[in-house]
Amino acid sequence: MDSIAILDFGSQYAQIIARRVRETQVYCELFPWDAPMKDILAISPKGFILSGGPKSVYEKNAPYIQDFIFKTGLPILGICYGMQALTHALGGQVASSQNREYGHAEIQPLISDSLVSSLSKVWMSHGDRITRMPDGFIALASSGNSPFAAIGDMDRKYFGVQFHPEVNHTLNGSQLIRNFALDICGVRPTWTPASIIQESIMRIRKQVGNENVLAAVSGGVDSTVAAALVHKAIGDQLVAVFVDTGLMRKDEGEQVAMAFRNNLNAELVSVDASEEFLSALKGVTDPEQKRRIVGEKFIRVFEEQAKKLRQPKFLVQGTIYPDVVESSAPDRNKAEKIKTHHNVGGLPENMQFELVEPLRYLFKDEVRSVGEELGLPRILVWRQPFPGPGLTVRCLGEVTRERVSRLQAADAILIEELSKAGFLGRRNSVSSTTPIKTGPLPVGRTGPLTTGRTGPLPVRQTGPLASEPITPVAQAFVVLLPVRSVGVMGDQRTYQETAAIRAVTTEDFMTADWARLPHDLLAKVANRIVNEVDGINRVVYDITSKPPATIEWE
Repeated sequence: MDSIAILDFGSQYAQIIARRVRETQVYCELFPWDAPMKDILAISPKGFILSGGPKSVYEKNAPYIQDFIFKTGLPILGICYGMQALTHALGGQVASSQNREYGHAEIQPLISDSLVSSLSKVWMSHGDRITRMPDGFIALASSGNSPFAAIGDMDRKYFGVQFHPEVNHTLNGSQLIRNFALDICGVRPTWTPASIIQESIMRIRKQVGNENVLAAVSGGVDSTVAAALVHKAIGDQLVAVFVDTGLMRKDEGEQVAMAFRNNLNAELVSVDASEEFLSALKGVTDPEQKRRIVGEKFIRVFEEQAKKLRQPKFLVQGTIYPDVVESSAPDRNKAEKIKTHHNVGGLPENMQFELVEPLRYLFKDEVRSVGEELGLPRILVWRQPFPGPGLTVRCLGEVTRERVSRLQAADAILIEELSKAGFLGRRNSVSSTTPIKTGPLPVGRTGPLTTGRTGPLPVRQTGPLASEPITPVAQAFVVLLPVRSVGVMGDQRTYQETAAIRAVTTEDFMTADWARLPHDLLAKVANRIVNEVDGINRVVYDITSKPPATIEWE
């Protein structure tokens, strides 16, 4: 399959570049800038994209372009730092700019029908700039602060842009990436849900052979689609195990088991292990330790089931690409580790299974597209994301049965009211045969393989009190805080816990903005929680975007 290799020089936008390439139905992978040649060339790339980064090319230990990249003779697109690294490596000059550019800027294309000729409003984020181009390059665009805002060597097909085309702040930026992949690199757009399924089936069969396989089913989108893919590949060799940890949303255990049996037609074993999990979490408050405990306990439960189920050699997990990237080890030149994902970093080293991870290189919207292509019902495919460790990471502080029940009740009220108000409707989707839109989309739209916005942008007031259409909330939940405050109920003083509401709009879950819910709706939810849930006397609303916060609290 044709592909593009993206080299990450430490950019906060590196994953977004990968998403933009995938949106053109082109396969790509994200590699550290210093990844071994054999790893990068293993995907047989037809071109390279160099990401931005926080360094200066003249700093000590600054990232650089490895020689083999040039020796391949393949097209290169350098973005921001990637452009500077390209210039520096080929004999041009990079210097610190007296007037740094951060935010919106305008460029003036200098040549018609070039890679940047359709762009004008862009997003800049740099301190250095190109002062002399390498031999063979010509200027494609300039800005008020950058005489070489875009450059190109038409013979070698090397291009550099000082701005960030991958973010939605750059109008028509996705079209630039699309043109580079399809026109400059000549990649065929064959990365579709149907092709993903076909390739996954071949890979799964090759990995597991005639061995039996155990699927860890949590009820989430990722684990459900992963199990469906494996079942399509190997049929009755798969047995799915649903572990009720006692840490799921209200009544979710019964709902998941029923939906799975009715729609997947695979063997499902349900295990009530709530007492085991809650006992293991007793007295634990550190979020990373919670994740490790849950990961360890999951595996041990599966190992017990394996003894009863023909001792499967393999375990299916719904690990997706952001899980892998966000759980990478911290390095000064690479993306920082944000948290330990249950599907990646929370597993014990001495487990008895080999992992099958058919979604490991897919983004969330691609997973949903694959689920729809597999024929899974929308109620499963469009479930709200739920953390692998369950409510342990939404029940801040010690996790007890009483506090979990309190959190479940409050969360159920929030979801019920948002659903009644129309804020949790299914987002629009794109089928495998629908052309992918590469221009800017309205804020708040989500769905598989669509162009996502990046960074916290203003979101208009929406909802029953607004005249504009409702913007769907991508994810909403309640967090129970280990914070008590004084209240008054029925003329009596109370000293109870605080609940925080989190509701976000996002298109890719890599960036998110807090949802501007109507005040009357928030008031109704808060009133119901305080009146109907014992132990909570105060409700607050989280108005922090991602970044700087993450969507989950722990």
